[in-house]
Amino acid sequence: MSTSPILAAAKAVSFVCTTDRAAALKFYRDTLGFALVEDTPFALVFDMNGTTLRVSPVNTLAARGFTVLGWDVRDIAATVAALTAAGCVFERYAGYEQDALGIWTAPGSAAKVAWFKDPDGNLLSVAEHGA
Repeated sequence: MSTSPILAAAKAVSFVCTTDRAAALKFYRDTLGFALVEDTPFALVFDMNGTTLRVSPVNTLAARGFTVLGWDVRDIAATVAALTAAGCVFERYAGYEQDALGIWTAPGSAAKVAWFKDPDGNLLSVAEHGA
C-alpha cells in the first residue's frame, strides 16, 4: 500500500443534488451568495470561496438525516441572523440545547453549530469553532 499523499494537493469538489434546478439556482446564488460559474444540463456549478460546488439534477431525491455540506464561519450568531433574514429556517432537534437562533453549543467545547436545509431538503450547517 502506498503512503504517498495521492490527493493531498488536489482541490476538493462538493456535490449536492436537486430535483428543482430553478429553486437550487435561486438558493445557492441569490440566498447564499455563491457565484454561478457554469450552467449545463449536467450541473449548476458554483464557486464557494475557491471550492467548487456542483449541484446535479436528479429525478428523485430522498433527504438525508445528516449534514451534507457545511461552512466554518467567524460569527455564527451574525451568520444565522443574516441567513434567517434571507429566508432560511433553522432546524431544531430534540435532545440538543439550542439557543433562540437555533445554535447548539457542543458540550465541553466552544464549538457551535446550526443546521438549515436547501430547497431539496439537503441538510446544511454553519459552524464556529471558537478559541
